[in-house]
Amino acid sequence: MTLIASLFAMTFYLAATLLLGRQLFMAESEGPTVTGKQLFLVLSFFALMGHVIVLYNNIYISSGLNLGFFNALSLMTWGIALFVFLAALKKPLENLAIIIFPVTIVALVLEILFQSSRILPDTAPNGLRLHVLLSVCAYSLLTIAFLQAILLALQDRQITRKHPASIMRLPPMKIMQDLLIQIIILGFFMLSLSLVTGLMFLHDIFSQHLVHKTVLSIVAWVFFGILLWGHWTRGWRGKIITRWTATGFVLLLLAYFGSKFVLEVLLDRV
Repeated sequence: MTLIASLFAMTFYLAATLLLGRQLFMAESEGPTVTGKQLFLVLSFFALMGHVIVLYNNIYISSGLNLGFFNALSLMTWGIALFVFLAALKKPLENLAIIIFPVTIVALVLEILFQSSRILPDTAPNGLRLHVLLSVCAYSLLTIAFLQAILLALQDRQITRKHPASIMRLPPMKIMQDLLIQIIILGFFMLSLSLVTGLMFLHDIFSQHLVHKTVLSIVAWVFFGILLWGHWTRGWRGKIITRWTATGFVLLLLAYFGSKFVLEVLLDRV
């Protein structure tokens, strides 16, 4: 059942990516169509449904939740894909899927091929479960912000070279920047809640092997906070926003998946 659901999800992720790629890189005279976006949303919906079945079968076990490295990676990419899908219903954010959907396919393949185990038992307090949920939301949103920053940088480069339509069709730069700030605000809020709820259950930072994760997460939170402060008080836009977004994202990536990979995969500690 899990393997079938995985293949189902990967097929629809791939189909949605190919459709989006065709629309992004087609001739300027044709342009993306409303029908094409609707088909993309339908394909994405089926991909997400197949993926959630895989996650349910692999994460929900008799003793609790298995949030091992590869399961967590798959869950995170599903969360990012879900947010992109939901945002694309109202805003022109579907372009991000051309990056995240292939990554999600890779995460599914890794989840199938490799076993990982880090159990959050049924006896765990609800506050800790809330922390996990908030963390997934925060990392997903700020990953989307990073991908949006990449597209914004590409767009800025196109305009600088006076070839705005040479690579792909994107919304106006002001809309792209406004969307980026909106995503960062929401992601920063979720990250703040995640840190607060996480610190409530931090008893011994050294014995719990959470030094790097905690410190890097707080530093990333400071980076995103300064970014928003600079935007609101100093009028930061363009390249400076994309650079600070990229730096904050790398710190978060190292905080969560870096420490998780070292502890669970390299050192085999749970």
